[in-house]
Amino acid sequence: MFWLAFKTGILTVLTLGFYRFWMKTRLRRWYWSAIRIGGIPLEYVGDPIEKLLGFLVAVVILAFYIGVVNLLLMFASFALFQGNFAAYLLSFLGVIPIWFYAQYRARRYVLARTRWRGLRFGLEPAAWGYAWRSLLYWGLTLVSAGLLWPLMTFRLEKYKTDRTSWGTARLTQGGRWTMLYPSAKWLFIGIVAGLATAVIAFSSSPDNALLPGLAAILVLPFGLVYYRVDSLRRLTETKKMQEITLKMRPSSLRVFGIYVGGYLFAGILLGLIMGLVFFVTIGAFLGTAENFGTDTFDPEILFQGNHPVLIAIGVATYFAVFLLWSVLMQTYVTMPIMRHYASVLELHGADNIKDIRQRPRDEHIEAEGFAEALDVGASI
Repeated sequence: MFWLAFKTGILTVLTLGFYRFWMKTRLRRWYWSAIRIGGIPLEYVGDPIEKLLGFLVAVVILAFYIGVVNLLLMFASFALFQGNFAAYLLSFLGVIPIWFYAQYRARRYVLARTRWRGLRFGLEPAAWGYAWRSLLYWGLTLVSAGLLWPLMTFRLEKYKTDRTSWGTARLTQGGRWTMLYPSAKWLFIGIVAGLATAVIAFSSSPDNALLPGLAAILVLPFGLVYYRVDSLRRLTETKKMQEITLKMRPSSLRVFGIYVGGYLFAGILLGLIMGLVFFVTIGAFLGTAENFGTDTFDPEILFQGNHPVLIAIGVATYFAVFLLWSVLMQTYVTMPIMRHYASVLELHGADNIKDIRQRPRDEHIEAEGFAEALDVGASI
C-alpha cells in the first residue's frame, strides 16, 4: 500500500492533479480485491475517464453558479443592505445542499462500480431527497445542541440503506434511532466536561477548571471515535437483505489506537524530514558547516540573489509534505481501519444467495464529479 500510494501520489503531483482519478481507481482496486467474502474478492470496475469527465462537468456547473448566481447575490446585497455580508452568507448556505447532494452521488457511483460474485451493487437516484433530509436533520441536531445526533445518524443511514441493492436483492435498515444513544455516551460525557470547564472558568478560579478541561480534552476525541465505531456496529447488525444478516464486532479502542498511532507517527516522521530539509538547505546556501553556531552567521546570506531557488525549494517542500502526509495516512490509518472492519464482519444466512440475479447497469455519467470538485464524500 505504501509504495502504491507513493507512486500514484508522485504521478498526481507531476501531472498537476490530473492523475488523481487514476490514483483513486488503482487504490480502490487494491482495497476491493483485498476484501474477500467467503474467499471471493470484491471487484471495483470504475473507470478513471468517467471520473475525469464527471469532474469537468461539475466544474462547469459550479463555475456557472459561482460566476452568475454569486454576481446576482452580490448586486442584491449591495442594493438592499449596502454591504456584501448577506451575499457571502447566502452563497455559503446555497452550497450546503450541493455538498450533501455530492455525498449521495459519490456513494451511488462507488456502489454502481462495485461487484461481488459478478453481481453489481446499486443505489437508487435520490440525491436531492437525501440533501434536503440532511439539511433538516442537521438543523434539528444543531437546535437540540447535539442531543438529536443519533436521530440524524439513523435516519440518513436508513435513507441510504433502504435504497441500496446487490443484484436483485434489496437491503433494509431495521432498528430504532434510540438504539444509538448508548453509542454516544462517551461523547456526551466529553461535552458535559467541556461545558463544566467553561462554567467553572468564568464563575470561579480558572485553576479549578484544569481537571474537567483535561478530562474533556481526553474524552471528546475518544467519544467521537467510539460513537462512529459503535453506531456502525449497531446499524450494521440491524441491516438485512432477504435472509442474509450481518454481525460485526469492531473494537473502538483498536480504531482509536490506529488514529492516534497513525497521526503521531506521520507527524513525527514529517517533522524529522522537514528539519532535515531545513538544515540541508541552509548548509547548501552557506557553503560550509562552520557557519553554524558562529558569530559570522548572517540569515540575510540566504536571500542574496537566491529568491528563485528558495521559491522552488518552498514549492517542492509544500507538495512533498502533502504527498507524504497522504501516503502515510493511507498506509497507517485508512488501510488498518478498513482491514479491522473487514476482519470483524460476518455474513449469515447466505444459503439462498444463488437465487439473486443481476441488476441493470447504472451508467451514472457524471461519476463523482461534484464530490471531487467540492472535495467531499469522494475518498477511498
